Amino acid sequence: MPLLTRWYIKSALAYLVAALLLAIVLALPNALNLPSFIRFMNPAYFHLFLVGWVTQMIFGVIYWMFPIITRARPRGNERLGWASYILLNAGLLLRVIGEPLTSTRSEAGWGWLLALSALLQWLAAVLFVVLAWPRVKEKYRGE
Repeated sequence: MPLLTRWYIKSALAYLVAALLLAIVLALPNALNLPSFIRFMNPAYFHLFLVGWVTQMIFGVIYWMFPIITRARPRGNERLGWASYILLNAGLLLRVIGEPLTSTRSEAGWGWLLALSALLQWLAAVLFVVLAWPRVKEKYRGE
């Protein structure tokens, strides 16, 4: 299994645990006097689950299991894969930080964190598509 795949899958598992823990905290009754920012973590929960767990698991398996391009470079440009991984995780972590900040302190101008988060995640997806696209082909020709 390629190193990048292992990182994607381990990160996906870590985000699954984080999402499930956050789901438990979000389900706790309001009578517990949790910090106010907790109430605004619902979008972060969905991102942890869908981007952190589902998307990273899919990316990791695609990188590992899709047909090879050539024997010399079976998975294409590995740097592109790592760039996608880093951008995806940076964007996700910015989202988890930015969501409660933007919701609880909107006057402080934290909205740029969410915009940057979306841009980083979008770039990560585009880079991954560029990386995986050549591997979606009809038949390996032994090149």
